[in-house]
Amino acid sequence: MAELDGIYRDAYAGEVTAERVGETVRLAGWVSRRRDHGGIVFIDLRDATGIVQAVIDPEQHAAAHQLKMEYVISAEGQIRKRPEGTENPDMATGQVEITVSELEILSTADTLPFMIDDRVDVEELIRLEYRYLDLRRPRMAANLRARSTALRAMREVLDERGFMEVDTPTLIRSTPEGARDMLVPSRLRKGSFYALPQSPQLFKQLLMVAGVDRYYQVARCYRDEDFRSDRQVEFTQLDVEGAFWGREGVFATFEAVIVEVVRLLRGSAPTIPFPRMTWKEVMDAYGTDKPDLRFGMQIHDLGAVFADSGFGVFSSVLAQGGSIKGINAGKQGLSRSGLDGLVERARQLGAKGLVWFIVEEAGLRSPVAKFLSEDERSGLIGEFGATEGDLLLLAADTPRTAAAVLGQLRIDLGAPQGHDELSFLWVTDFPVFEVGDGGTLTPAHHPFTAPLDVDEMRDTPETAISQSYDLVLNGSELGSGSVRIHDPSVQRQVFEILGITDEDAERRFGWFVKGLRFGTPPHAGFALGVDRLLALLQQERSIREVIPFPKTQTGLDPMSGSPTPVDDIQLEELGVELRPEVKAELGG
Repeated sequence: MAELDGIYRDAYAGEVTAERVGETVRLAGWVSRRRDHGGIVFIDLRDATGIVQAVIDPEQHAAAHQLKMEYVISAEGQIRKRPEGTENPDMATGQVEITVSELEILSTADTLPFMIDDRVDVEELIRLEYRYLDLRRPRMAANLRARSTALRAMREVLDERGFMEVDTPTLIRSTPEGARDMLVPSRLRKGSFYALPQSPQLFKQLLMVAGVDRYYQVARCYRDEDFRSDRQVEFTQLDVEGAFWGREGVFATFEAVIVEVVRLLRGSAPTIPFPRMTWKEVMDAYGTDKPDLRFGMQIHDLGAVFADSGFGVFSSVLAQGGSIKGINAGKQGLSRSGLDGLVERARQLGAKGLVWFIVEEAGLRSPVAKFLSEDERSGLIGEFGATEGDLLLLAADTPRTAAAVLGQLRIDLGAPQGHDELSFLWVTDFPVFEVGDGGTLTPAHHPFTAPLDVDEMRDTPETAISQSYDLVLNGSELGSGSVRIHDPSVQRQVFEILGITDEDAERRFGWFVKGLRFGTPPHAGFALGVDRLLALLQQERSIREVIPFPKTQTGLDPMSGSPTPVDDIQLEELGVELRPEVKAELGG
């Protein structure tokens, strides 16, 4: 730890070890526990490094009677071994204690809204309202330290590789990139608004134009999204861009970053290079572009098995250009009601239905088994390498729906819980565009992603492949990146395909496209979600557990009460007036 000035302490609790028995130290921290045993008061003194037991004689220190939980104290005393039989193996300092010779109460504490103890389950809204207390709890304090360790490691790895840390603005022009912008009204230019950045995307590309060879930033990003589980309106990402750089450079750099972070937080490093699969491969095999590879249960296309099927449901789907896909869910041991529950779950996910088979010694048990030929039944078992007791689940639908439904059922039935293994995957070669209802096209990542082939993009945009990539960990997307468009003419073609007119492009992106016309090097980059990575490494179910002061799913901060209405004077200064129905909702 850093050098101490000795006013309140000259040592930390975590440094009080058996090797220092006989030394006199001064500690400062919080009273974690207080116990009165036969006139002698025992307290657990907690600071940022740990906990140590202190023994206080009330006859010498009257203040011992006043001590309550979370009082802040400074105490001086001699380190001694605990009496035999009273050691605490669960504490790093459990072999020793200090006998207090001087005691000072530095601050008192009101009655706590909850115990500062990981063993106590506290409702999340209460934890967020008193986040400063929640962060004292051991698990949350460890998450905060892990966050600091990870950010330091990221910077060190990138600094060693010649990257320059550059700040980009947080008040920018609104350039919609998918989610709604968070807008900030301007007082000096009434009627005009800044936007908070959804990412530093355009600025980091312009830094490449500016001659910055390697850029990075631990960036705050903002997205005004509808209520979604485990999302935050503000979050942190590690943003990286490089000139004269391609995909391989991006992969090698981020693998080095991940290896160091995991090594520091987990004690061992993952194997590199990480596996790679194309978007088409993962969608076909797992039904999602962020597959969890910690278990098997891949999706199989069963079109060949049922090509000549007499079962009407299967034959009609195939005749209409659909597909029959399935997974071997293994030995689930489900009752009939459990199997019916899977069928209902499939319908909720968008499937018309679900067909199940149980492999038995005599063959297949299923409500539809009698409609299948012997060749179909044996072909199904052979396709999956199924053995007795296995549960086979089949979906007959459009290729996309069948894969998506089975992909989610695969997660429902197979994803390991409570395991700490890490399975990283690069997913590459995403489509340039997503095709919506009516054939409308939207960027699969963002409109500045380079296509693999410009001619292919122009001639068949619906199937064109981009030079984009995602990093996935245990079924969660950690981040996305791509080789960028550096040719203004290619950027113009992308806008045309998206139906963005020259006038609209100039209004929305003109300031950026102008920069591309002044000698732009080929460049590529990536953005890693810091909060998501830390949540997975710390085995937390929500990113809120690794963010110091998070919002709820609805964007509320229970601690400060934000967002809140502001008074009319502030609105008048900004040239903003609330609509009557909004005022009515606010009670105004």
